[in-house]
Amino acid sequence: MIQLQPNARLAVIREKVEAGQRLSFDDGVYLYDSADLFTLGELANTVRERKNGNFAYYNVNTHLNPTNVCVYRCTFCAFRADLKSPKGYVMSDEQILERAAEADRRGATELHIVGGLHHQLPFEWYLNVVRIIHEAHPRLHLKAYTAVEWDWFSRLTGRSTRDLLVEFKEAGLGSLPGGGAEIFHPEVRDKICEHKADTDSWLRIHREAHELGLRSNATMLYGHIEEARHRIDHLCLLRELQDQTGGFQTLIPLAFHPDNTKLSHIPKASGLMDLKTMAICRLMLDNFAHIKAYWVMLGIKTAQIALSFGADDLDGTVVHEKIYHDAGSDSPQEITVAEIRRLIEEAGRIPVERDTLYHEVVRENGAWQTGRAIQTV
Repeated sequence: MIQLQPNARLAVIREKVEAGQRLSFDDGVYLYDSADLFTLGELANTVRERKNGNFAYYNVNTHLNPTNVCVYRCTFCAFRADLKSPKGYVMSDEQILERAAEADRRGATELHIVGGLHHQLPFEWYLNVVRIIHEAHPRLHLKAYTAVEWDWFSRLTGRSTRDLLVEFKEAGLGSLPGGGAEIFHPEVRDKICEHKADTDSWLRIHREAHELGLRSNATMLYGHIEEARHRIDHLCLLRELQDQTGGFQTLIPLAFHPDNTKLSHIPKASGLMDLKTMAICRLMLDNFAHIKAYWVMLGIKTAQIALSFGADDLDGTVVHEKIYHDAGSDSPQEITVAEIRRLIEEAGRIPVERDTLYHEVVRENGAWQTGRAIQTV
């Protein structure tokens, strides 16, 4: 096998990027280990602008975490609580509906619903969350429950996740969030979340959702005990499934926040690692239309810079986010639409409000409607 010198290796990767060719696993590991940040940014921005031009997207959304009581004890999680913990809670139907009504009043187009796996609540309770919200606020898009939760519902009921997805879709489910992916490689996954849904289950559930016409997001949790090869393996598995189904909308690289977790001794990922990971995700996932800079985890300043390192989406207003703030995120609990648009414009991009399924949102006289589907290359 011919060994290329570092500069020659990077030149080959550059040629691939400029020609729109797919990068290999080895290319990805090399970029992590050897490429400088500014070269990564340049290459990632080439892909980002090829796909999305000078636009940067955001949405008006609210989070709902109906319970934090969880049967699992993932080492990286600061959100969960034991059944009898003073920290534990379960929201009532009235509280859930008030959160949805608040989102509707604010003009939100999306409610993002994830939470703990409460081992004393029946499956019907989780289904009821979606049903009552959809009946009361049918215009709200309900992006609900990670693959880990769907796996838990299957364990509770003894039914297939496909059947459960069908039932939830009929009740008002709109799409799936990307959480619970963490890192797919068993060398890492078995250490940080050994009992919850494994990699095959996560990928299968998203495949089933896509086959049923449901779109979904994907995530990657980085900056803990994983290495570059584990991250690239993760991205390659996502890319392979996207080749087969085309159902993923965006990848959200999630920076690990160690505070209040069992991994609190690990230093928080640096800004350099955040931007390097954002760029490499954009370069590896040639078949993903969007890469999201989730400002809640990155911090507003880093997320803004990420719009020049491969990201084309800042997420949204994100009202009532609890999971990452419990883990030490010092970002605001929410930001306004005006602030999001200012951040995007300062970064030299054109802000575009989108709905969950990437249709442009048009607002006039306090009302909103969806417009054209956002096209990407």
